[in-house]
Amino acid sequence: MTGAGSPHPLRSRLRSLRPAAFGADPAGARMERIRRSPNFSDGSFQNPVGARTRPSGASMVEFAKIYFHKEARARRSPIGRVPLHPDTLRDLGAPPSSGLRLTWMGHSSVLAEIDGRRVLFDPVWGERCSPFSFAGPKRLHPVPVPLAALGAVDAVVISHDHYDHLDLPTIKALASTDTVFAVPLGVGAHLERWGVAPGRLRELDWNESTEVAGIRLTATPARHFCGRGLRNQQHTLWASWTVVGPEHRVFHSGDTGYFPGFRDIGTEYGPFDATMIQIGAYSEYWPDIHMTPAEGMLAHLDLQRGAEAGVMMPIHWGTFNLAPHPWAEPGEGTVAAAQEAGARVALPKPGEPFEPTARSVPGELWWRSVATAPSGGWAARTAPPGGEGPGPGADREKGAGAGSPEVAPTG
Repeated sequence: MTGAGSPHPLRSRLRSLRPAAFGADPAGARMERIRRSPNFSDGSFQNPVGARTRPSGASMVEFAKIYFHKEARARRSPIGRVPLHPDTLRDLGAPPSSGLRLTWMGHSSVLAEIDGRRVLFDPVWGERCSPFSFAGPKRLHPVPVPLAALGAVDAVVISHDHYDHLDLPTIKALASTDTVFAVPLGVGAHLERWGVAPGRLRELDWNESTEVAGIRLTATPARHFCGRGLRNQQHTLWASWTVVGPEHRVFHSGDTGYFPGFRDIGTEYGPFDATMIQIGAYSEYWPDIHMTPAEGMLAHLDLQRGAEAGVMMPIHWGTFNLAPHPWAEPGEGTVAAAQEAGARVALPKPGEPFEPTARSVPGELWWRSVATAPSGGWAARTAPPGGEGPGPGADREKGAGAGSPEVAPTG
């Protein structure tokens, strides 16, 4: 006889041995709310469009051959020290003159200053995007500034619970502050286990919104998947996000494959002064859950509802080696896509603040100085179109808001 007083003693014992980085499974009232979600069926959250999440069978063998090929592996990392912006904290010391400023900290981590408020997207300050300190993808460049030096933020926004977007040491550091955490449905279970008070959580289903310090945050659909532990039950949702202030609005894609829903998001919440779009860690072996640069640009255009205004900033690249493509390819592909579309794109170094509505935005092809050149040499490209010119949004009416592994990918 075992475990008198507990109906599942073995399960409870195993749960107690679970590494803290795995987080916690939704349970109780949180799980009941998940089951009531229109996006949850057949025991898991569903994508807006069907998606294959990882290689399998013969394709897994093919992928492994490519991923571990010596010459290909060498092209997936920089060959020198990645240039960081040296004056991030000094530049952040004064408020943005336009009321909107973005600072890319690497990968998908972005500090957005919008209409007097500060929002931190997908903050990852850890050395590895992994549950373990000794294994897993390691940073290819340092964080531009210490987390504590950033100062107070009004909201931390998490797109989903993969390790390169939801980082245990970073969340534990932020748990001791007064910030609010806006997360997709189910992700709050992880944060509560790591010390975030339930009263500071805003846990949202797709197209649900919350107000924080006078700005409106909305979880919008994405095409991806979730999971941190040994089992992936799809019990935590993934999301893209819109943030709308009295004068400005921005979009953060999280991780997602391309899908027609970007047009719906643009219709409901756009156009945006800036979009932060995932353009890295793509592969033909998981084409449905990460966008290529060309697809990312198409998503940006969809979100803009045909408006010419608005800057696209590429994210989810340059910081971790998560896919078979060369390290510099996402940057090059973004520039090519912007030139073809005639779109404005910002290319900041990690830690380089910029104002999307300014006359000019960062356009230096900075990665070329530390990347292995392709066999045919670099394409004859310069700063992308729209790097100079009238700031976006000048002629559109502003308003307060819409109603609104890695052998298998983990980000």
